[in-house]
Amino acid sequence: MTLKNLTKRLSTIKRSIITSMLCLLAMTFIWQGAFFSNNVAMASTDAADKVENKVGKDAGRAKNFIQDTKEKVQDAAKSNASKVEDATDGSGNFIERKAKKDKSRILEKSEKDAARTEKAVDKTQNAIERTVDNIKDAFSK
Repeated sequence: MTLKNLTKRLSTIKRSIITSMLCLLAMTFIWQGAFFSNNVAMASTDAADKVENKVGKDAGRAKNFIQDTKEKVQDAAKSNASKVEDATDGSGNFIERKAKKDKSRILEKSEKDAARTEKAVDKTQNAIERTVDNIKDAFSK
């Protein structure tokens, strides 16, 4: 066997090994790519669930805060009206009537404000949850 023939055979073997390696590498990338997209979808679903849980918790906290604030405002209004009534000896004068009107107006306004604020919290929570659901749907397809 001459050196020229040996070199030619080694070159052919080298080319077929390199071609096989490239094909194997390409198949690996394609196969891994199919699983990669699924992993991203699973990771995004987990993250989306965490976001939804966090939004739910925060919305609950916000509503509790709104209710606490409403109760404090109402307690202050009742307390102030009571102090005015005590100071005027319940004679029904102008100041006492004004304090009672203010108390009822404050109580009514605090109820309306709390309800409106809670409704805004609910709308925000729903918007965030819809957005997260849309993102989950986009990654699951």
